[in-house]
Amino acid sequence: MKINTQYLGLELSSPLVPSASPLSDNVDDIVAMEDHGAGAVVLYSLFEEQIEEESRTLSHYLDHGSESYAESLSYFPDPAGIQSIPERYLEHIGRAKTRVDIPVIASLNGSTPGGWLQYARRIEEAGADALELNLYDIPTNTGITAAQVEERYLAVVRLVREEINIPVAVKISPFFTATAHFAQELCRCGASGIVLFNRFYQPDIDIERLDVVPRVHLSTSEEARLPIRWLAILYGRIPADLALTTGVHTVEDVVRGVMAGASVTMMASELLARGIGRIEEMNDALRAWLDEHGYDSLAQMCGSMSQIHVYDPSAFERANYMKTVSGWRGQRA
Repeated sequence: MKINTQYLGLELSSPLVPSASPLSDNVDDIVAMEDHGAGAVVLYSLFEEQIEEESRTLSHYLDHGSESYAESLSYFPDPAGIQSIPERYLEHIGRAKTRVDIPVIASLNGSTPGGWLQYARRIEEAGADALELNLYDIPTNTGITAAQVEERYLAVVRLVREEINIPVAVKISPFFTATAHFAQELCRCGASGIVLFNRFYQPDIDIERLDVVPRVHLSTSEEARLPIRWLAILYGRIPADLALTTGVHTVEDVVRGVMAGASVTMMASELLARGIGRIEEMNDALRAWLDEHGYDSLAQMCGSMSQIHVYDPSAFERANYMKTVSGWRGQRA
């Protein structure tokens, strides 16, 4: 049973792709992902804040005291001997590429145009097959409009496209007023893929310690319903490959995502909870499901339940809300 797919112009043996997570910070684990049948791997993210903060810190300590006594300069570290976080990331790409044959997709996480974007070119030079831009921000300034936020993101994509030739996918949040229009604009700026959706880790309030604390909760299959809805809406309407990246835990989640229009279904929480071997189990289950339901290949199923192909397109729009509420009232009665 053929479960191969195409994503960002790359040939993948499976639609199952480990998404950006701590699992990919070890090359041996990336090798294990390939051994268990991953179609590609998205590396853990290199953050805009990491690059800029490290640059500022290094600049401070190298400049501090430079106008003092000449002999004090001999105490400064040799910049050539310092390996920064970005340098380690680039080296990690190179090591991964020498160990695996599956596509290695790097990840840059940021929100504003700036010097950090020069690393897109260096990521390409390090050997990455594609780049995923993870656009993440919490606009708290009351003076910034939604249009300004979108334009800032689009500027990031345009700058990256000017720097590199490898394919670029853009990972976005579900919190846009006009998601379909924004996705179309990303394509016009050069995005080859749209990844739905960025999963936010929300802070919590510790009411005893009176502190704001981080809370990490792994996803559930229920969370896939929102991105699947938008996959179905966008499929066939924008010139980009689509990726599902939230709530993929079972073969049924994969099937729903592909039917809605996803070229790949990305996993992190399921692998963190149950191990990398889960990829092989789900590949086997996917082949069995396709065979049982009379499909010759994964491609035959892709987009079959998207909005442009279903009998009732309104099922993905506002009308479905009324039907859902009315149905619940009927059940109670």
